[in-house]
Amino acid sequence: MALRMTSSHSRNEFQQSVLLQREVYRYTYELMVQMTQTATCNRFHWVEARLARWLLMSRDRLRSNQFHLTQDLLGNMLGVRRVGVTNAAGALRQRKLISYNRGEISILDGDGLEAAACQCYQIVKDMHNVARA
Repeated sequence: MALRMTSSHSRNEFQQSVLLQREVYRYTYELMVQMTQTATCNRFHWVEARLARWLLMSRDRLRSNQFHLTQDLLGNMLGVRRVGVTNAAGALRQRKLISYNRGEISILDGDGLEAAACQCYQIVKDMHNVARA
């Protein structure tokens, strides 16, 4: 279900509601922090750790340990070719942290996956929790 409104109505509501302004600014701030952290992560961290981070972020947003993510999508998100996704997912699967077959991913050991992820996951998660407080 979705609702629609004109941009002028949206702008008027934004100007009149301090609560709406606060939520939009908070969301924008969190999104910018996450984008900056992801760019840094993609530059400095190993693919396996980045994949673990991405799977944990997907779990948090979908509120599920099972989801469908193609190698193409993961490759684009991680900035690597499909073979890089295959190798990283294989390493996580070998450690029994995930099961992965034709894009169907299940997180088997969330704590272990958090240990395999780079610190970027916790940085963004902590920032989100602080912004919510």
